[in-house]
Amino acid sequence: MTTLGILGGGQLARMLCLDARRMGFRTVVWSGTPTAEPTEGVADIVMKRKFDDEEAYEEFCRQVDVATVEFENIPLETLRKVEDSVGLFPSAESIGISQHRSREKTFLREHGIPCAPFALVNSLEELKAAYEEVGPATVLKTAAFGYDGKGQVKITAGDELEAAWESVQGEPSVLEGFVDFLCEVSVLVARDKDGRCLAFPVAENEHRNHILDLTIVPARVPEETLDEAKATAIKLAGELDYRGLLAVEFFVEKSGRVVVNEMAPRPHNSGHFTMNGCVTSQFEQQLRAVCGLPLGSPELQGETVMVNLLGDMWNPELKVDEIFATEGAKLHLYGKSSPGERRKLGHVNVVGGTGVEARARALKEKLLS
Repeated sequence: MTTLGILGGGQLARMLCLDARRMGFRTVVWSGTPTAEPTEGVADIVMKRKFDDEEAYEEFCRQVDVATVEFENIPLETLRKVEDSVGLFPSAESIGISQHRSREKTFLREHGIPCAPFALVNSLEELKAAYEEVGPATVLKTAAFGYDGKGQVKITAGDELEAAWESVQGEPSVLEGFVDFLCEVSVLVARDKDGRCLAFPVAENEHRNHILDLTIVPARVPEETLDEAKATAIKLAGELDYRGLLAVEFFVEKSGRVVVNEMAPRPHNSGHFTMNGCVTSQFEQQLRAVCGLPLGSPELQGETVMVNLLGDMWNPELKVDEIFATEGAKLHLYGKSSPGERRKLGHVNVVGGTGVEARARALKEKLLS
């Protein structure tokens, strides 16, 4: 029986463990933190120790046949050591590129993959020079550890530069030109050990307070845009010499052209629709790619809308009855005990039939009311 090692102990690791158990794999989770609530009782072994713990590294590698990640913010040295010892997919190099916006943006530009105009900034003086090049409508983003809108500030005038630089606390950053877009979409693409790629249907994403709110599949954009997004994601996976599951987020410009916003070397919040909407879930596909198995069909089985369940939907408790009373609704909770207002605690997939989007939106409003 193959034992899969997972670096990270959050909800993505939980869902990966659940599919692994169904498929006959054992799992060892190394959380890197003192807690790993979502994976407890789901993984075969949970190691709640820091990623720089040498004994933990040796214990982890002794127990696993191959390893993967459930989030990217893991020390690059740890990733490389695991890769050298048992094999890591995706590679440490691929994960390292996506860890840091400056590396990610530079990689995209060097490989001819469309992205927003940008400049790297390491000081206020560099920010002023970059603003002259990229402005006037821009977004300043910290190069590392930014997600769900964290570490970002909009700049629309030159007199906002000093305050913006203070807001990122002088951390190395990327100044991006603002993209006037119609919508945001994402593509999950899996690439196996032989370089074969399969893309899931393109998802359209709506955000609330910078956090994913709804994912609508298939995305409501022209066929040419769908094809371009898939082709770009597949090209990016090839340029990275990738093995595993890669999520690529895009802005769709008014012309229909797509530009890459960012990528994630793992399953993605916007891919949760696959758990009920596709023949193969994103988690099963990750397992197949990492463990050297043939990839599964990504075919969409019916229109699907994913509703993200954040902590503000617990008022004071989640209205579970409303979910189960909704036609086609499938509930997924992440095993977290304390609901913070912006914390991701679960999701609901509403699948198939007529009026899927309307049912999903109505459900969301009931959960927030």
